[in-house]
Amino acid sequence: MGLIVRSSAIHAAGCYTTTPVRKGQRVAEYTGRRISKDEADSLYQDYPVTYLFGLGDGAVVIDGFCDAMFINHSCDGNAETTEEDGRVWIVAIRDIPADAEITYDYCLYDGADDPCTCYCGSDRCRGSMYSPEEIKRRRAEA
Repeated sequence: MGLIVRSSAIHAAGCYTTTPVRKGQRVAEYTGRRISKDEADSLYQDYPVTYLFGLGDGAVVIDGFCDAMFINHSCDGNAETTEEDGRVWIVAIRDIPADAEITYDYCLYDGADDPCTCYCGSDRCRGSMYSPEEIKRRRAEA
């Protein structure tokens, strides 16, 4: 299977498959150096774009540097993430045709005051990249 990065209607650049992907097949691994959440917060405090992926309880994050960092969020994605032995895999949750953009639900849970607005365009779009639980928590807090 091949992946390419090119323009995306969702957000600037996206990751696309060049061949069909079967449901359950690994699409990519999210790789990069592992740093603490505190270090990531410090490094990227005033940086508008990050490619961070929280592991386990979120105390350690992957500072992404790979094709997978260009996989965009969608509230109705065609893939999901799974963590196995400290590695993060993006796995197809349905068959994906060649030339399709790979997407998954980011289910964000941390972002200070950032609304993390979603632009996926899905019929199921909830308007935010935050997880449904985080959206409820934020509403209750407001």
